[in-house]
Amino acid sequence: MGRDVSQSTFSREDRARYRQKVRRCLDVFALMLDDFGFDADRPTTGLEIELNLVDSSAEPAMRNVELLDEIADPLFQTELGQFNLELNARPRLIEGAGFADYEQDLLASLSRAEERTMKSDVGIFLIGILPTLTQQHLVFDNLSVDKRYRVLNEQIVAARGEDLEVDIQGVERLQAHTDSIAPEAACTSVQFHLQVAPDTFANYWNASQAIAGIQVAVGANSPYLYGRHLWAETRVALFEQATDTRPEELKAQGVRPRVWFGERWITSIFDLFEENVRYFPPLLPICEDEDPVEVLHNGGVPQLGELRLHNGTVYRWNRPVYDIMHGRPHLRVENRVLPAGPTVVDMLANAAFYFGLARELSEADRPIWSQMTFSTAEENFHAAARRGIGATVYWPRLGDIRVADLVLDVLLPRAAAGLDRFGVDPVHRDRLLGIIEGRCRTGRNGAVWQTESVFAAEQHRKLDRTAALHHMLRRYGELQRTNEPVHTWPVE
Repeated sequence: MGRDVSQSTFSREDRARYRQKVRRCLDVFALMLDDFGFDADRPTTGLEIELNLVDSSAEPAMRNVELLDEIADPLFQTELGQFNLELNARPRLIEGAGFADYEQDLLASLSRAEERTMKSDVGIFLIGILPTLTQQHLVFDNLSVDKRYRVLNEQIVAARGEDLEVDIQGVERLQAHTDSIAPEAACTSVQFHLQVAPDTFANYWNASQAIAGIQVAVGANSPYLYGRHLWAETRVALFEQATDTRPEELKAQGVRPRVWFGERWITSIFDLFEENVRYFPPLLPICEDEDPVEVLHNGGVPQLGELRLHNGTVYRWNRPVYDIMHGRPHLRVENRVLPAGPTVVDMLANAAFYFGLARELSEADRPIWSQMTFSTAEENFHAAARRGIGATVYWPRLGDIRVADLVLDVLLPRAAAGLDRFGVDPVHRDRLLGIIEGRCRTGRNGAVWQTESVFAAEQHRKLDRTAALHHMLRRYGELQRTNEPVHTWPVE
């Protein structure tokens, strides 16, 4: 969910004023970290899920504004593409039956929404990349009508100064050019939020970076784009390329990309905000009236609007968040590495694995990030995105190891211990982590089910690739609505 944008053109003076204001916000943020009372009493969590709208022909339905009116639920918002929506779950604690509450609320919200969209012959799909998307769908005219998306597109394209290129080598290869950021709309994710204290933020962020590759391998669900079989989690490569503001010359100079894994372990959340300000020019230089120094001096809570807006245009896979709720500021890790779907219970299993493992590793006596280089964590991330649940990664003391073996033998027990620290009821802990175990034992996650199903449709039903993808997506939709975990789905 983004911020409303009213301004569409920016002068040199706008950019200079904004840069000064962002740095002023950064200075105030540093002061707040030293002695301000952040809300960190209990570790609240949150979920955001990006959705696809699909018509009765298994094609993307470019109707989000119309259907949002029909859904009439403030938890649903528009997203980048006209075939996208976003569902924001109510934040809550996961202790006790918190995960069961999430499941009940999400299923109820999706059921109510789909009951209304189905009257218009449109279904709601939870999937990393809609496999029936074509290059003709992902064009400027199909961006959402919200002004902020159009302005963001203009600024990214202007910063690059030339068409954006998508070049992904996977099982097959895709090369395409686009004059807008519309291909980014193909990337639909689930985002996990975890509220943490200022003095523990660095540990949680470092732990999240260390396990990002494992998360992607186990949860991959995006093997197809434009009819091509690419990476197990093609969304990673597509997102990195579809918003890249750098022409080739700046890439060669080592300029950082806006979709960024990062380049080092941190010691404070301030490191991340400071890097964002130092390395990335503003895309949306919009200033607020607030003087954060004056607000802080008068005992108030600064909004830090410019710093937050700038932070929202740097797309870290684990993003730092400063926010205010009920008049109190707090900090969150926003974990953005995973695709949506395949089912609500699959996403909650991914959430349980992440929350539990992040907590256990962040509180370990010997931090995992002290035992592996940052570049190794990044290499694990991209290897996992390419190969999914069959990937081999590096893990301290074990060397190169298959992800499934690492999860089964080492990480599941640690995730369980972390959920115990949160106070999650054992019955919910075991059910959700059991789904992760089931994927690892069967070798089947969403990406594997999709590719096996398309292969079966091509080989046994003698369908061409386009027809096979449509057939697979219809079956995917039927199975998604059962809320049975994907590793139990039949391939027909």
